[in-house]
Amino acid sequence: MRRVLIVLLAGLVPALFALVPAASAQEAEKGEEAEAKHEYISMRKCSMCHKGERKGNIYEIWEASRHAKAFETLAGEKALAIAKEKGIENPQQAGECLQCHVTGYGEDESLTADLEMANGVTCQACHGAGGDYAKMSTMKDLKASVAAGMVADPKQQCVECHNENSPTYKPFDFEKSWEKIKHATPEDD
Repeated sequence: MRRVLIVLLAGLVPALFALVPAASAQEAEKGEEAEAKHEYISMRKCSMCHKGERKGNIYEIWEASRHAKAFETLAGEKALAIAKEKGIENPQQAGECLQCHVTGYGEDESLTADLEMANGVTCQACHGAGGDYAKMSTMKDLKASVAAGMVADPKQQCVECHNENSPTYKPFDFEKSWEKIKHATPEDD
């Protein structure tokens, strides 16, 4: 009887351990689903609703900012000198530069098809990929927008690039920097 019990346990224990990785894989898949990936939209689509004085000049504020010129700056003398020092031949083609100078860099290409590198750091770098919250009906409801991927408080997004890992890092003060790029949210019509 004792021998039968040992044989049963010997067969059961490995079977139980085999289930553990399967359960972990299922939990990982659920975690991935919870952190859904959203599709990025073109700046043309952003500008349709966020352009003009009546809309708070949001698009124009971005367009005049250094963020809009972030990709372009990688072709400048200063960027080329930094790149050379780091052993980078062309900063406009180097992932370590593009990750902060282009919105959506490194994301699945199926999510970034509408983005243009020339637009540099777009609204979606701060506010999240807009494919699921760009509809007017969603945009008018902050809770629905956030549920659809919008980042309501972009502070954490800023420090993903404005940090000590940047070769041109200067101490980053969110409040001071925000004054340069903030934009009003116009009241709904």
